[in-house]
Amino acid sequence: MLPRLDPAHGPRLAALPCEVVWATTWTTDANDCIAPRLGLPELAVVAWPDPSDEDGRDERHGLHWKTRTLVGWAAGRPFAWVDDEISDADGAWVSVHHPGRALLHRVDARAGLRDGDYRVLEEWLRGLRVPA
Repeated sequence: MLPRLDPAHGPRLAALPCEVVWATTWTTDANDCIAPRLGLPELAVVAWPDPSDEDGRDERHGLHWKTRTLVGWAAGRPFAWVDDEISDADGAWVSVHHPGRALLHRVDARAGLRDGDYRVLEEWLRGLRVPA
């Protein structure tokens, strides 16, 4: 059951001028369980490393376990990461290890995405566009 899932987020996410990707522990289940409730098509999914492949180095340095993988997935392209567990350590690491632009935006887990969060995303994405 997903009691806080707001179907109004589907059209708002789909309207963002970017590729929306699942970067969640739900992995491909997000396309089966969440996307239909939001009216979203099947989206790309970030593949997480096997936990046994991790040696805990990131957590020891204050990084979220997703940070390194997301930067690798972005492969130098601009990306926005919206999560409720992003820290300043993640932002600092991304600024050193990712050559492209990146927005790391923390949301309140209790509230989810709000109007202000969408405004931040939309403004950042507008800044990526180069005038003709």
